Amino acid sequence: MLFLYTVLVVCGAILLIAGIVEQRRHFVNLEHIPTRVLVNGIRGKSSITRLCAGALRGGNLTTVAKTTGTAARFIHPDATEEPVYRKFGIANVVEQIGIVRRAAAYHPDALVIECMAVMPALQEINQSKLIRSTIGVLCNVREDHLAEMGPTLDDVARSLCRSMPEGGICVTAEKDRFDILQEEADARDCELIYADPQTVSDEELRGFSWFTFKENVAIALKVAELLGVERETALQGMYDAPPDPGVLSVERYLTHDDKKLRFANVFAANDPESTLMNINQLLDLGAIHRPLNVVINCRPDRVERNGQMGEIIPELDPEQVFVIGHPAKSAIDAIPAAYRDRAVDLGGDRRDPEEFMELLLGRLGPDTSLVAIGNIHGQGELLLEHLAELPADESPDDVAEQPAARAPTEHVETMQLYAPHLDPYQRYPEAYETRYAPHTGTPVHAPTQYNPGQPHPQEPHAEYRPRQPEGAREPWPTAVQTPAAAPHEHREQSHHLEQPQPRGLFEPRLPPALPADDSQWQNPGEQHR
Repeated sequence: MLFLYTVLVVCGAILLIAGIVEQRRHFVNLEHIPTRVLVNGIRGKSSITRLCAGALRGGNLTTVAKTTGTAARFIHPDATEEPVYRKFGIANVVEQIGIVRRAAAYHPDALVIECMAVMPALQEINQSKLIRSTIGVLCNVREDHLAEMGPTLDDVARSLCRSMPEGGICVTAEKDRFDILQEEADARDCELIYADPQTVSDEELRGFSWFTFKENVAIALKVAELLGVERETALQGMYDAPPDPGVLSVERYLTHDDKKLRFANVFAANDPESTLMNINQLLDLGAIHRPLNVVINCRPDRVERNGQMGEIIPELDPEQVFVIGHPAKSAIDAIPAAYRDRAVDLGGDRRDPEEFMELLLGRLGPDTSLVAIGNIHGQGELLLEHLAELPADESPDDVAEQPAARAPTEHVETMQLYAPHLDPYQRYPEAYETRYAPHTGTPVHAPTQYNPGQPHPQEPHAEYRPRQPEGAREPWPTAVQTPAAAPHEHREQSHHLEQPQPRGLFEPRLPPALPADDSQWQNPGEQHR
């Protein structure tokens, strides 16, 4: 018996020593990264991570990033990326140790990393032990993961605050619960900064080749400002950054019977508030139009979310609601009675994809829009694959015709369980790689003239310096080390800005001139002037 106790004590001592050594090595790796930005929140974390990394790269800062969204990616300083390998395909916060080790090998100026923890205790460990961020981002508080962080939205807000850096800075675009975030930030001696979405103009938003929100851009601009990157330089870096695979997108197709179809992939926004916000933005921009049809993809492990998607149908007011996946009844029963006759159960997991796609496309009108909501996994992935096989619609926009008469609703019981279909480690399509390939050279931008007499957003933070570890490579710059352009180069750039070249509807463009009123910053409770 004494021998067994001795073995137990020796093994415990070995594990303890190994843990201490691993932690010390990890902290040394963290010290090689002067600025660490941890992005947390409910919706849009992956997009904000890419926007922040793009903005800092535009300012000539060596930046490494890592996302954990639709497909986890490690993004190198040259904007190339690769899938994050996970043993047995299981995500674990411990993988952040390896990410930090790889990032430290570049001796970067900044690491922008998405928080992958959901449980409140893990969020705190992710901040205090794994990342130890100097700048935190808390993008928003939405109705999701209530079982882990809820049950109320106030509880979700306080849970997310566990990722705030003690003695650091946190940037947020959350307005409704700003007072709760401020209370939690004060308890952690953390300075909370509000990124006002109204400071981002519509012209600046149109410069992106994909759909994003002013809140996301405002947060990335504020992070770039804290690190001394000028606004126009940061915007250009964000325009050049490749989007996330799960980013909001709209495609135009021609069906086999020559019907025109605009398809919006809104699977990534899988909470009710974000879903409505995404669809309303697409309608306002004219990217989709009515008559509108909705596809709800159901999952057996997201029954509550299936019902939430059914409850928002009256606010979307679609012509038809197609329900795929399992259990379809969880979404159909949540649709209010006045709209339930518009629901069409396409048979769930038991029905062959070719069969349910034929039924879906056959019920559409000659010129309609289709919006996919819920969750992408399972039948949602098959839907995207079959739509991608349709020919693209390159014809000019026409006035939408009247929708066809609605056929009677058919309900089919489904029993087959959900099986993942998306491979998170597969490479991007060749067209995606070609379109968003990194540039071989970094463009030089003329610095923006700044009048010290004019107010400047968050002027007290212009001299922000991250804590410089002992033995670091070089002092941290207070401004971007960008060489000034020659006079003739500056004239050529100005001429290019005044006479923009023709471009497509959502093609990238050079950043527009800074609006005169963008220098006014206000608290979320004040009226925007």
